[in-house]
Amino acid sequence: MIYPSPYPDVVIPETTVTTHVFGSTEESDTRTALIDGPTGATTSYGELAGAIRRAAGGLAARGFAKGDVLGIYSPNTVLYPIAFHGAAYAGGVVTTVNPHYTAGELASQLRDAGARFLVTTSACVEKAREAAEEAGGIEEIFSFDDAPGTTPFSALTDGAELAEGPQMNPSTDLVALPYSSGTTGGSKGVMLTHRNLVANMVQLDGSESLSRGLTEDDTVLAVLPFFHIYGLLVIMNWALSQRARIVVLPRFELETFLGAIQDHGVTYLHVVPPILLAMAKHPIVDQYDLSSLDAINSGAAPLGKELGLAVEERLDCIVGQGYGLTETSPVTHHGPNKRRGQCPHGSIGPSLPNTETQIVDVDSGAALGPGERGEVWIRGPQVMLGYLNRPDATAETLDEDGWLHTGDIGYIDENGYGYIVDRLKELIKYKGFQVAPAELEALLLSHPHIKDVAVVRSPDPEAGEVPKAFVVADGELSADDVMSFVAGKVAPHKKIRRVEFVDEIPKSPAGKILRRVLVEREEGRA
Repeated sequence: MIYPSPYPDVVIPETTVTTHVFGSTEESDTRTALIDGPTGATTSYGELAGAIRRAAGGLAARGFAKGDVLGIYSPNTVLYPIAFHGAAYAGGVVTTVNPHYTAGELASQLRDAGARFLVTTSACVEKAREAAEEAGGIEEIFSFDDAPGTTPFSALTDGAELAEGPQMNPSTDLVALPYSSGTTGGSKGVMLTHRNLVANMVQLDGSESLSRGLTEDDTVLAVLPFFHIYGLLVIMNWALSQRARIVVLPRFELETFLGAIQDHGVTYLHVVPPILLAMAKHPIVDQYDLSSLDAINSGAAPLGKELGLAVEERLDCIVGQGYGLTETSPVTHHGPNKRRGQCPHGSIGPSLPNTETQIVDVDSGAALGPGERGEVWIRGPQVMLGYLNRPDATAETLDEDGWLHTGDIGYIDENGYGYIVDRLKELIKYKGFQVAPAELEALLLSHPHIKDVAVVRSPDPEAGEVPKAFVVADGELSADDVMSFVAGKVAPHKKIRRVEFVDEIPKSPAGKILRRVLVEREEGRA
């Protein structure tokens, strides 16, 4: 059974990302595009478009040509879009790198991507130099903030504009090469074309009959990292294509984050569940005026019903969630969010225009009907070309009919709305029964004295695996309290059997729980 989108198909223009986002923007366009969160400095759309054309010219003057790869190894900065689109306009590919990567991890990505140039910052420059030497092939390192021993990024933007980029085929020419573990383990380059990214922006526009879109009257906050596809496409590119204002923060710090919402009148917020957890439970939230917020969208990890409701009630705004993967550019589903209660909390909503979904039995491969849980498969124009230099991994994830096998477990209800239960590879097998960690985490987070939690499999000689909760507690709380709280609300096989109290839950910069860190710890104890 194939579940189509409820929206009419949209026409995807055959154009490049930079042309789609900026079109023929003139330097006389004074509308504010970017606001530097720490300093308050602004960049207009005209200034941004001109800087992009000059950055492309500076790269081209150095021999950067169609298909060449530029790495960006940096926290968020207002110069990030200039680096990305400068390379894209020059016909190149951008591989975005987690600034928390070690020199070895960075070297591995640069080498695999075949990068020629690297852009970084002072905070990352030592690792960047070490990685460039180890990887080989890096001809020049630029820095956004004039780090010693690097070429200032301004050297690219001080020269002449590139009048016209090379001829591109949007359907086959790559523009972004983020890295993802995907469904088959190990970090792999995700090959995203111009058409992939343009399609996803047009698809988001095409869902506006049910969902709240973006306009030039909106102010969004870029606190999620631009190196992650969520920040790169949804926050940076889509917002710019709609001429919204983007307040850019280099990292998440709760007070700075709240202050930016208050001071700049942020209207639309893209976040991840850990940030919503702080907004729901931290007392300092009440010290800030967040009344400008109209809607909040959560992504990158499942958002529990109770947490979404708690934030809505505290802030009096709409909280919804979407779903996607790096491999889908990223958005495939989005919960309608024009009014409160429009989409059931816990649902990722229907699929975007031009997007089909299947739910498939993980054992038999049979297509499943409404309410039946299985692996989520996606087909649409936002689906990647494949993994760079990894035909075997590509074949495991992307089948001959164009279906991307997500590795996520979910179901579609009778209204065509999707729900994500958990990752296939993260399911806990208790005496043969499947237990979804995200379901238990959402339940535990409704406890007033639990600030954060992660549930993972813990080896057990009798049951095979049992659910174990790593808990960050606020106040007096015992292991028995935690287990009893869950036991009365779930089936016996889902009960929490072990509890460990910790100071914090390990998470990626994109807000995903690093379950493998906790699983490896448990397996080491077995």
